[in-house]
Amino acid sequence: MSAPLDIKLHQKSQILDVLFEDAEYHFSAEFLRVYSPSAEVRGHGGGPLKLVAGKRSVKIINIKPVGHYAVQLTFDDGHDSGLYTWQTFRELGQQQPTLWQDYLTRLEHAQETRNAPGATPFKKVT
Repeated sequence: MSAPLDIKLHQKSQILDVLFEDAEYHFSAEFLRVYSPSAEVRGHGGGPLKLVAGKRSVKIINIKPVGHYAVQLTFDDGHDSGLYTWQTFRELGQQQPTLWQDYLTRLEHAQETRNAPGATPFKKVT
């Protein structure tokens, strides 16, 4: 698996761009946090995916290269145990719309929210 040509974090929007020779993906920090490849989120031994709520405003505060195959993202909530391999970025990018809808559905069924506990909910402007 070839490495990305570029990985760029947009600080203000918290969008991480991952550019491969044949594809380009744009991930929100929230998406990457809730779909972290860590055992904490993915479960141990292929268990069910853990629902991670309240991460709408999470920020990526560090990106650390790991060898020639991955990066370790550190989030401002302290989470840093997942290694995002080049294959992981491709899989998340290719499935992003489906994964995001699944996440929103799981939040709704669990009566959870994207907002952090105690955060003021966003209001729709009409």
